[in-house]
Amino acid sequence: MQTRSVAMEEGKELPMPSRTIQARVLPLKLLLFFLLFLGVGIAFIIISMLMSRHFYVDNVIIPATSNRVQPCFQEPLSFRSWIKPPSTVWHTMNDSQLFWRASFDPQITSYPFKRVPKIAFMFLTRGPLPMARLWDRYFKGHEEHYSVYIHALPSYVEDYPPSSAFYRRQIPSQVAEWGMMSMCDAERRLLANALLDISNEWFILLSEACIPLQSFPIAYLYLSISHTSYMGSYDDPGPFGRGRYNDNMAPLVNLSDWRKGSQWFEVNRKLAIDIVKDDTYYPIFEKFCRPACYVDEHYFQTMLSIQSPHLLANRSLTWTDWSRGGAHPATFGAADMEKKFFKNIIEKQKCMFHNQTSSACFLFARKFAPSALDTLLAHSFEFFGY
Repeated sequence: MQTRSVAMEEGKELPMPSRTIQARVLPLKLLLFFLLFLGVGIAFIIISMLMSRHFYVDNVIIPATSNRVQPCFQEPLSFRSWIKPPSTVWHTMNDSQLFWRASFDPQITSYPFKRVPKIAFMFLTRGPLPMARLWDRYFKGHEEHYSVYIHALPSYVEDYPPSSAFYRRQIPSQVAEWGMMSMCDAERRLLANALLDISNEWFILLSEACIPLQSFPIAYLYLSISHTSYMGSYDDPGPFGRGRYNDNMAPLVNLSDWRKGSQWFEVNRKLAIDIVKDDTYYPIFEKFCRPACYVDEHYFQTMLSIQSPHLLANRSLTWTDWSRGGAHPATFGAADMEKKFFKNIIEKQKCMFHNQTSSACFLFARKFAPSALDTLLAHSFEFFGY
């Protein structure tokens, strides 16, 4: 007992300090091991992230078979998608979008594909086309050389048979009021829809009361050899011409520029694009040409006379009888349908064609009542050659 006490007093008890040193060394090793493990874990995480990103790029973003990435050579971006006509005339574009799209104009005049020029027949009507059966006879056999567009009241539902050239050819439309800018809007809408077909070269505006005076081959030849477009554009010094001019239109449109002409016209593709893309003359005519200034008789006629006078024949291809006076031309019914009547229109008129006096002046005529249809169908070959 004494020996132990002395030993303790003299510091001879050595086992206790040894255990204390070991206890201090052990946590240090654990700490180093933990830090090493943590470093390995961090390195593993970084490598995993890099490998994951690499495989995500390779397997999800790059392959052309992904459902979210469309290869650049698919059909929507093919050359054919630019030149083939729309499968339907119906669409969801508003006027601003439609006019912008229709104003596209290739600057290279030669076509890198076989293009068969077509005539676009544009019918501006309130509802049905009473002369549709006569027109179907006129069109028969010439399907590759024409296209049809109808602007009717939005509420009108067409009921033409599938065999008709007018079947499902009604474009998205709006109400057009006689003598108002909405009438020119409807005409621009027809032109814009027709311009979406790159093959349409000539654009003819017609009413529901119009009929063809010549066979289709004659009309096609007539337009194909013409160097001008057929829009009446002349200086009328009277109250129904210059008398409708508003001084507020100057200096953009001066009195010396003011022109008048028939609403019913034919224009080539260049002039059709000029009409559709116009945002210079439109605002001033909309503001200052209101009844008794009838804008459909002055807007296009004046604008094109200023911009492209050398491209206008300054006459219409649609015969109309104004001899009876009044605000509207004469209407013809069943009693008027005689060979002599049409012979006077077709053969006894005089006009300039290819800088020469000619009797080949009109391809169409108006206004014909529905009662005239049966007689026209019975004698169309005798009268018109179709």
